[in-house]
Amino acid sequence: MFLPVSDETFVQEVLAADLPVLVYFWAPWCGLCRMSNPLLTRFESEWGDQLKLVRINADENFRLANEYRLKTIPALMLFAEGKLVHRLSGFSDREDLRIALEELVAAKPVPIKIY
Repeated sequence: MFLPVSDETFVQEVLAADLPVLVYFWAPWCGLCRMSNPLLTRFESEWGDQLKLVRINADENFRLANEYRLKTIPALMLFAEGKLVHRLSGFSDREDLRIALEELVAAKPVPIKIY
């Protein structure tokens, strides 16, 4: 399951990570977030050691939500070498999320195959 990250652990777990990191901003009240969890779990298992997947509760980590200007959740942000390289948001269903993740991989910021 995704590593929970907070305002206090963000630098260490995301910005200083050796691997690219996919950050998943979510909230407990978000229905689409709950529906997205199985899909993200599957992607995490497929990517193995090529990518680190972390989650941030946007309600409990307002500083990060504000710093990265979240407008909707769920939101996904890919960080590589401490920099934000891609942002995915505005999903209406799990299929939108699946397509967005495939586009992310196709953009080649991270060499990952999705089946």
